[in-house]
Amino acid sequence: MNSFFEALAVNQLLFFATLAGLAASVVGGIMGSYVVVKRISFISGSISHSLLAGIGFFLWLERAQNISWASPLAGALIASIISALLIGWIHMSYRQREDSVIAAVWSIGMAIGLLFMSQTPGFTVELANFLVGNILWVTPHDLAVLAILDLLVLGAVLLLHERLLAISFDEDQARLQGVQVHRLYLFLLTLIAVTVVLLMQVVGIVLVMTMLTLPATIANLFTKQLSKMMFLAVLLSALFSLLGTFTAFHLDLPVGATIALIAGIGYILALTVKKKSFKFP
Repeated sequence: MNSFFEALAVNQLLFFATLAGLAASVVGGIMGSYVVVKRISFISGSISHSLLAGIGFFLWLERAQNISWASPLAGALIASIISALLIGWIHMSYRQREDSVIAAVWSIGMAIGLLFMSQTPGFTVELANFLVGNILWVTPHDLAVLAILDLLVLGAVLLLHERLLAISFDEDQARLQGVQVHRLYLFLLTLIAVTVVLLMQVVGIVLVMTMLTLPATIANLFTKQLSKMMFLAVLLSALFSLLGTFTAFHLDLPVGATIALIAGIGYILALTVKKKSFKFP
């Protein structure tokens, strides 16, 4: 254990990776609680895979067209927000089942991303890292972007928590109370999209849904009060991130996959503990 903390002090990449994991844990635990309560977990999977379109397009602009400002992270953010709004708009405007819309956005986004990446020189390494995660990629600039996105999401949640809570549990009752349900639903999906981009930096596209939903799902086993659920989900997400980074460091494993695996093990253990009817105070 000492060697890990000693490495944190001298290894800048490991230090930045640990900070990125903790930054993503805060917003992941909070937004994951909304996702679990509203039962829209697969939306995170759809958004995380469809943002490959933005990553692929911006990588193509950067590598093939020599446009230096085209950052894959910016492409991911733009594509994830567009995908989230598209899912919400189609669901509300055309009365389509959300799962059908999710499948369509998921497949189209991935297809667009892969097409652009196939035309991009040297895309293979980037594709692997975006899919399975490489937290050691994180730079000071990435950390600054993550911190800004964290603050934006947290500020929005603090300002709109009561109304987001209302639409998460009962949209019809919220509508009767004068809440702009459609606008808030689209806004909630946008916040989820930003969260997906934050988590992508840690565990990659394939494993985003694991980190967005598992800590909140575990928290939901022990408390039904949303504020407590969020608090516990943030703690669990941070714990999984730290344990995953620690384990990956000592066993020389991929960090993102290790974090997700530990989260999965934590969920299995939580189900076992739940049998004893433990309640989070």
